[in-house]
Amino acid sequence: MQRKWFQYWFNSPYYHILYGNRNDEEAELLIDNLLAHLKPKSDSKIIDIACGRGRHSIYLNKKGYDVTGIDLSEQNIKYAQQFEQKNLHFYVHDMRKLAYINYFDIALNLFTSFGYFETEKDHVNALKAFRKGLKADGTFVIDYFNTQKIIKNLTNQEIKTIDGIEFHLSKFVSEGKIIKHINFEHRMKDYAFEERVQAFLLADFENMLEKSGLQIIEKFGNYHLDAFDELKSDRLILVCKKV
Repeated sequence: MQRKWFQYWFNSPYYHILYGNRNDEEAELLIDNLLAHLKPKSDSKIIDIACGRGRHSIYLNKKGYDVTGIDLSEQNIKYAQQFEQKNLHFYVHDMRKLAYINYFDIALNLFTSFGYFETEKDHVNALKAFRKGLKADGTFVIDYFNTQKIIKNLTNQEIKTIDGIEFHLSKFVSEGKIIKHINFEHRMKDYAFEERVQAFLLADFENMLEKSGLQIIEKFGNYHLDAFDELKSDRLILVCKKV
């Protein structure tokens, strides 16, 4: 089967160079506010779906929780595994495939780590797998960008120079996706990557979550957990319960 864009890009060291500004402070702000809001028990089991290099997982574990991180990128998981300990584990896993049944108290999918697949069926299958992994009273939290604000403020062309590499970024909307082309030259070699993320709106999530057996109970618009405003909010954060 042909490899998808995310299998190439997320395994590349250049992904982490380009997005190295995603600091731990921001991740910790979201986790602190979610924990204060959800008030999980001290023995709660949490899964971090599409965990990347594990920054959310590691911080949750420092807070005393039993955490499992999964990600499709072998390189990300290899990096994260150096932080493993008794109640912190990382595995290479495709989120569309079932890994656990009735096991976790909380499932997290953070920082727009969704919307990568071509079909709605694939996205619903992923959500169904998340649901099945939760205990009967489990909670699912998804954190996505606010598509309407992204499209409204889309910067078509941008150049970022990081670590001596000049990244040429072009963004556009096509076939219901927000697409970013990433081109650069490093050590006399040209590189070209892309990101293709579905331009899901709140209504799309409502539809997919309902099909998956998950019910939205709260909506937030930023990492301070302020109310969601479809025109102004930076994020779309949905807290869901297993139906």
